[in-house]
Amino acid sequence: MSLAEAQRRVDAWISQYEEGYFHPLTNLARLTEEVGELAREVNHRFGQKTKKKDEPEGDLAMEMADILFVLICLANREGIDLDAAFDRVMEKVETRDGERWTKKR
Repeated sequence: MSLAEAQRRVDAWISQYEEGYFHPLTNLARLTEEVGELAREVNHRFGQKTKKKDEPEGDLAMEMADILFVLICLANREGIDLDAAFDRVMEKVETRDGERWTKKR
């Protein structure tokens, strides 16, 4: 699924409800919460903080998808085309960082 398709899918779901998209600051708070949940899971898996014995295994993919959903909500509310924005960021990193690291042979 392209980012444009994901944006349309999120918009179709949000558009069913009178409340619509949350205010950008609310979405920023939501994004911060979701990034914190991802950080907690990464720390449990790869860091020094172990899970409690009764704590269930987390879902790394779902934590990332939650972040993507909130980012799409922010983009949709602000009229941002994420495909175009992502193309621009890739052009930036490919140009700026193309010789920054050792390339594989």
